Amino acid sequence: MGGGTRVALVIPAWNEPEAIGAVLDEVTPDTVDQVMVVVGGESDPTVAVARGRGARVLVPHARGYGAACWTGAQAALADNASVVAFLDGDYADPPAALPHLLAPIAEGRADLVLGCRDLRRFPDALPVHARLGNRLVLRVLRIFLGVPPFTDLPSFKVIRADALRALHMREMTYGWTIEMLTKAARAGLRIEEVRVEYRPRLGGRSKVAGSVGGSVAAACKLLGCAFAYASSPCK
Repeated sequence: MGGGTRVALVIPAWNEPEAIGAVLDEVTPDTVDQVMVVVGGESDPTVAVARGRGARVLVPHARGYGAACWTGAQAALADNASVVAFLDGDYADPPAALPHLLAPIAEGRADLVLGCRDLRRFPDALPVHARLGNRLVLRVLRIFLGVPPFTDLPSFKVIRADALRALHMREMTYGWTIEMLTKAARAGLRIEEVRVEYRPRLGGRSKVAGSVGGSVAAACKLLGCAFAYASSPCK
């Protein structure tokens, strides 16, 4: 597209120096045209590792998962990407699965593809309290949206650039995924789910699922987003 990026991969990675190198090593070069790692700041030790692997490093203007995703998305759209992919930088999302998520879009079947977490091999990769919180939020979405239920709220997802623009994303917290799924469903986008093996993270602890308190806070925030975006006009 005008010499710009075709597929851009956005990886939010706040203080993930132990994991980001392994994540970037698994990105298939012929699948992605540009890789952007969004960090918390220039002092984040993730920066040196990401740049050493050839990734473009971005710093968002505000803190938050949504802010990181939106910073990468804006850069991808500015580079005329036709498809934008998102996955976490903690190693839990396997980049090698990206071709499977891109296929439904390349074949014209979907506008948004969700890499839903398959926990059969590593059942402890997502703690029980995090699973329960996800189920509660998904049930609320099903009730309010009146659409076939989503099976997960994954960080691993791929979306057509034109669809992403049309969603007018504004959530700068970890409610970003809720906003995307809710708006996409209400806009009638073609959404497909692909099972992806979810792995234990490398180093550190999840900012959300790593503790019961973090998961409870996240569930409250996600429920608030679910109510807000499912009941408000789709803008």
